[in-house]
Amino acid sequence: MLAERIKQPAVLGELLAGILLGSSVLGWVRPDNFLTLLAQIGAVVLLFEAGVGTDYRDFMKVKHWALAVAVVGVCFPFVFGYLIALAFGLQTLTSVFIGATLTATSVGITVRVFRDLGKSAAREAHIVIGAAVVDDVIGLIILAAVVGLATSGSFSLLNLGVITALAIFFLGGSLLLGNLAAAPILKFINQLKVRGLLLIFVISFCLLMAWLAQLAGLAPIVGAFAAGLILSNTEHKEYINRRIEPVSSLIVPIFFVMMGTEVDVAVFNPFNQANQAVLFLAALLFLAAVIGKLMSGFAVREKLNHWAIGVGMVPRGEVGLIFASYGLIHGIVSGQLYAALLAVVFLTTFVTPPLLKRLLAKNG
Repeated sequence: MLAERIKQPAVLGELLAGILLGSSVLGWVRPDNFLTLLAQIGAVVLLFEAGVGTDYRDFMKVKHWALAVAVVGVCFPFVFGYLIALAFGLQTLTSVFIGATLTATSVGITVRVFRDLGKSAAREAHIVIGAAVVDDVIGLIILAAVVGLATSGSFSLLNLGVITALAIFFLGGSLLLGNLAAAPILKFINQLKVRGLLLIFVISFCLLMAWLAQLAGLAPIVGAFAAGLILSNTEHKEYINRRIEPVSSLIVPIFFVMMGTEVDVAVFNPFNQANQAVLFLAALLFLAAVIGKLMSGFAVREKLNHWAIGVGMVPRGEVGLIFASYGLIHGIVSGQLYAALLAVVFLTTFVTPPLLKRLLAKNG
């Protein structure tokens, strides 16, 4: 409410609430398995809702632009991050990992801002969502290659090929089979005349697709978005939209609040000498992360809001957190480098809502 009072998206208030409630400020909310699970379900429901609200035909019309935006949005941040890390004297593997982390895009923040401003049906929104899905696929392939190199000491083209094939098979196969089977299954369930059965099936289908995506080595949100996209092409689209909204309103804010609780505000203290080198590296990586994604918006050769597309690709969110945590767990980055990456993840997440709102409001 306070965020909207100062003309900012509600999601920014939810993120700030998470910081305030988190362990580095008040310490009232500490992440545990239950809250983490709720947050993950919130992210899944958010992307599912985005998929349902997308016109499948409109989405397919922008698939080429989405691919172009994704490729540019992966290449430039990767190169920028890699070169900056090398300039700081870091090892090649660590530098590659830092570059790979900057390729991530968390579409959750952007989807929420588009939705709050009533711009979910905009062509720019379709391009950003599609590009973010492709981004996740490319980024997770790079991540798997780097982690495999770090753990085994050797690079396996076979493993990389398997991951790539799984990603293509999952996305292509799920959309193809889903479009053939979804309509008759929904029609059959609707004919049973059992109260709430259709909604139960829809939510179950969303969670099933998210789980299958994770089994395929992809982010669960990719499966959730694919599930929503499949159901958006059925006659029950409007019913599903109405029924899923209360569920979304309840659980999605938990995801954003829990993201905020992960922030350690002490890392941003410039008067602590131990933080200065980390903050300088984080500042350079932040600039690289933002500029690289902004450039991706201009890969679209149509008269659209290129700046809005670029800004929509900026937030790293939970995808960036996953990348950074992998690096720490597998010993690719140190604790200080991990802190620098976290700073980049959260800064890119926080600057996106106000910037995107300003750009979208300016263009009506």
